[in-house]
Amino acid sequence: MSTTFNNKVVWITGASSGIGEALALEFARRGAILVLSARRKDVLNAVKVECENLQKTKVGCHVVALDVTDSKQIDSAVRQVVETCGRIDLLINNAGISQRSSCLTTEMSTYRALFEVDVFGQIELTKAVLPLMLEQGHGHVAVTASVAGKIGAPFRTGYCAAKHAVMGFFDSLRSEVSQHNIHVTTIVPGYIRTNISANAVAGDGSRFGKTDSNIRDGMSAEECASIIVNGMQKGKSEISVGKGLEMHALWIKRFFPGLLFKLVNKQYHKAAQRDGFE
Repeated sequence: MSTTFNNKVVWITGASSGIGEALALEFARRGAILVLSARRKDVLNAVKVECENLQKTKVGCHVVALDVTDSKQIDSAVRQVVETCGRIDLLINNAGISQRSSCLTTEMSTYRALFEVDVFGQIELTKAVLPLMLEQGHGHVAVTASVAGKIGAPFRTGYCAAKHAVMGFFDSLRSEVSQHNIHVTTIVPGYIRTNISANAVAGDGSRFGKTDSNIRDGMSAEECASIIVNGMQKGKSEISVGKGLEMHALWIKRFFPGLLFKLVNKQYHKAAQRDGFE
C-alpha cells in the first residue's frame, strides 16, 4: 500500500501537544483534512490555527474535544466527525500518558488509570470507527505505541505493560481487518522531545513534573512526525522512530534477549539517581 494524504480525512487524538501536534502540522503541510482531538479545546484551537496556516488549500481543520476514557464522548465524537467530514480515512490513536514510579510505590488506581487511557481508550475508539471503515470499504488505523511496548524499563512498569498491550492488540487487529482493505500501523517512538515525562503520573497518580534527560536529548517531535508520515505513505505496518541507544534495544531484544536484560538491569541505579528515585 502506498498513498498520499491530500484531501484525506485524518483524525488525530492527543493532538494538543507533542507527537500529536507535530503530526497534525505535518499532515496539514501534505493537504489532509484534519480532525484534532484532545481534552483541552482551547489548546486544540491554537493548533488548528497553525494547521490552517500551513494548509495550501482550505481543505478544513476541525476540533472535536474528546476524553478517550469516556464512552459517551467517544460515541458523540464519531458521530460529529462523520457528520462534518463524511468519512474517516485515517485514525491515529495518539492519546496517552506515561508513568515515573517504582512498582512498590505505584497505587493500583494509578495502574488502572494508565490502562484506561493508553489501552482501553485506544481500543474503544478504534472499535467505534471500524464499522464506518468497513462500510466505506477502506481505512487506515494507527496507534502510537512505544519502544516501551517492546522493552521493559525501570520506573515504567505500568506504562510498559500498557504499551505492550497496545502492540499486541493492534498487531492482532491487523490480521483481522487486512482482508477488508483496512491497514493498521503501529508507531514505535523512542525518546522524543515532548512533555511526556513532565506530564507522566507518579505512583499516587499526581503529575511527575520533571523532564527526563533522555527525553530532553531525544529526537525533535517535528522530525519524528515527518518520519512517521513518510512511513505511513509507504504503507509500513510498523514504524520505529528515534535516534538514541534505545532504538538498538529493539534488535538486541530480538536476537540477544539475555544481553538486553543485563543492560537494562545496569541502567536501574543510573536512572534512579539521575531522575531522583533514590
